[in-house]
Amino acid sequence: MTLTANPAAARPAARKTGYGMTAASMPNSKRPQMSAQMTTRTYEIAALREDDSLFIGQGTAPAISLFEDAFSAFTHGSLIQTTMGPVAVEDLQPGDMVETATGEAAELIWVGTSTFSPADTGKRTPLVRIMPDALGQSRPERALTVGPGARILHTPANLRGLADGRQLLTPASKFVDGVNVIEVTPPTPTRLFHICLSRHAVITVDGIEMETFHPGAAGPREVSHSLRDRFISLFPRIGHLSDFGPLAHPRAPEVDTH
Repeated sequence: MTLTANPAAARPAARKTGYGMTAASMPNSKRPQMSAQMTTRTYEIAALREDDSLFIGQGTAPAISLFEDAFSAFTHGSLIQTTMGPVAVEDLQPGDMVETATGEAAELIWVGTSTFSPADTGKRTPLVRIMPDALGQSRPERALTVGPGARILHTPANLRGLADGRQLLTPASKFVDGVNVIEVTPPTPTRLFHICLSRHAVITVDGIEMETFHPGAAGPREVSHSLRDRFISLFPRIGHLSDFGPLAHPRAPEVDTH
């Protein structure tokens, strides 16, 4: 992935994060070239560097799940609960403090965006629209549309036997019932977002508890070393996959439940 960076003034002081303090170099022309047959997508990134200065970049990377999931959870207008109140995801800035399910705020260190197009030839699934109160009172508070990278802290009935009484981070697509939760394909391109905090966390999005970005363990193991390095380079404060830290909650098994 080749990114064009816009320099910005450094913030007053670097803050320790659960992601480690080693900044990864952004991709450059020396990295292995992607296969001509590999579908690519344009991504945009706004992130804090190790010294708390702001990095803003745009470029292309492979349209495979490891990369796609990092940019495709929330749609324009989704309200994220912050220490300053609800803020639309498109208005969040690296350095903002986001409320988490533990009651402690965590620093927003990374925002990734991309565009979902009905004409995409990639493997993206449709968006998911969750009707008001579909998962409980005020969950969500209003109709909420999310992308294929969205996971909800809620265990659907058909997975409760696998959960051992625990709440699982479950892909939004697993809640589709054709009535209260439906798949939608927008008629025009839709901007998608995901965010990364100083640690993996569950946050409130329009009344629903959803996870911030974390690559998990399986995805990075399924790609080549060069693609893994390319992926890590998207995150200025990440030097190694272990810098993402542990998951805040276990994830639901990736099984077909339809």
